[in-house]
Amino acid sequence: VQLAESGGGLVQPGGSLSLSCAASGFTFNSHYMAWVRQAPGKGLEWLSDMANGGKTNTADSVKGRFTISRDNAKNTVYLQMNNLKPEDTAVYYCCFWTRSDDYWGQGTQVTVSS
Repeated sequence: VQLAESGGGLVQPGGSLSLSCAASGFTFNSHYMAWVRQAPGKGLEWLSDMANGGKTNTADSVKGRFTISRDNAKNTVYLQMNNLKPEDTAVYYCCFWTRSDDYWGQGTQVTVSS
């Protein structure tokens, strides 16, 4: 199983970034896919997840600013982030889970600063 995030970087407050997570080694369209972040000195924060059928769930803290999507043909899940704030600075991970395990990418750093 491999999950490879990309698209992070430095952005000014109010800016946008689009994260991608390329998946391989498992049946992508059989699993919910999620985005989670970890800000400096803080714990993991679940952001959003999406079922194969399109149902999504999004944390109130980012609702209206962050949008998850997926392309099952490309085995890729995305996170569109708009109106970014300094408090969005974190390492962003994509992940999925089975009944017995959870799988994570290596993360991509997002820094929101002027």
